[in-house]
Amino acid sequence: MSIPTVHHTPLRHRAESRPKDGTAPPTTKAWATGIDALSQLHRLASATASAGDALKLLHELQVHHVELDLQQEHIEQTQTELSESLARYVEWFDCAPAAYFCVDRDGKIIEANLAGAELFAMERAELNGRRIDQLVAAKSRLLLLGVLKRLRGGSAKETCEVQCGKRALQVVANAAPGGQTFLLVFSESAGGAV
Repeated sequence: MSIPTVHHTPLRHRAESRPKDGTAPPTTKAWATGIDALSQLHRLASATASAGDALKLLHELQVHHVELDLQQEHIEQTQTELSESLARYVEWFDCAPAAYFCVDRDGKIIEANLAGAELFAMERAELNGRRIDQLVAAKSRLLLLGVLKRLRGGSAKETCEVQCGKRALQVVANAAPGGQTFLLVFSESAGGAV
């Protein structure tokens, strides 16, 4: 029996060192080799001529198992890092001092942050699905719809000033990567109330 050729990678080197330095079997799980591999190993070990092959196969199984455990550790570490990163970005979005809105191409609100809900004195859940232009004064709706139309047409960034009650609000908008959603920021206009 010939033992398969092994490509040495950093992971492979780390995995090979664990059985040698006594850290295998890994602490994450008990060894769980397949019955076929154990049967083959037993057959090889039983014959004097193939006992060396049995030891090589056993070593390969141990190293492969450790490689899988190292890959699992890496996956779990990456998943933890991604979860922490996502939580940080959600916190930044939710707690930002400016009113952020993500809308679809038709102008329906997909998501708003806390400042956005506060700006329009609504609960966040009430904003989802509502048309963004319905939040501003009737005379400003066409301006805001024009911004969205230009973004749909490929414009990189658009701005306008809209009225909301007696307040003047500055709107800055751009298309999100992929162009399927638009990101809008509402802030109090430098001119203030009218």
